[in-house]
Amino acid sequence: MPLTIATWNINSVRLRMPIVERFLLQHQPDVLCLQETKCIDELFPVEAFAAIGYSHLAISGQKGYHGVATVARRPLEVVERRRFCENDDCRHISTRLTSSGHALLLHNFYVPAGGDEPDPDINPKFRHKLDFIEEMNTVRAEQGDAHGSILVGDLNIAPLPTDVWSHKQLLNVVSHTPVETGGLEAMRQAGGWVDLMRRHIPPEEKIYTWWSYRARDWELSDRGRRLDHVWSSDNVAGRLAGIEILREARGWERPSDHVPVIARFDLD
Repeated sequence: MPLTIATWNINSVRLRMPIVERFLLQHQPDVLCLQETKCIDELFPVEAFAAIGYSHLAISGQKGYHGVATVARRPLEVVERRRFCENDDCRHISTRLTSSGHALLLHNFYVPAGGDEPDPDINPKFRHKLDFIEEMNTVRAEQGDAHGSILVGDLNIAPLPTDVWSHKQLLNVVSHTPVETGGLEAMRQAGGWVDLMRRHIPPEEKIYTWWSYRARDWELSDRGRRLDHVWSSDNVAGRLAGIEILREARGWERPSDHVPVIARFDLD
């Protein structure tokens, strides 16, 4: 049975609900993981999601900042809303769902952006980001004969040279500095995670999921970065059927600066 999971930093779910509805109606993923929802749980647009078939929700939000949500057309069990770095920011939620007899643990992450200055000694936001990635080392890709793990979200790091428009020019820019990319790769390997986007798309090819609002013409300049990720345990990676990056969503009306990434799995 196929299973489709999408991830999208929506940059305010209530503000961008029209394009969320457009995406869900056009692509109909089984599960959508949202980041940067920017609203408290009581104001989350539950009814709007239910009206288009997404009546199963797991949300962790706060007023005006951060926030993650996982919405689905099938039942979800909330496993954990985890605090990182002894901070109450809403940046993680894990859920469990079942497909074709497989139990899947699904982590939805929003990693701190890190501010503008890539120096943890003078920039507490960057220190927070590095500490957050370090603490993520405890998040492992659990797997067994009938269960596996998936990790998605805006990890705010573009790890490979081909994940940015210019490796050389961005080496000292937050999201692509060696301390960030090295920390994320060490965490991925330590946890036993497989980078599914790079399993499907060769490392030699450019991949972007984010284009800055600052660009006068984002499409013409095409100065993107791959900040959004889809990982899995090894036993789930072997069932990956495809990855789609919905680049055109960056040009929709009142868009997020991120676009949806869709992963399809064949779990028969």
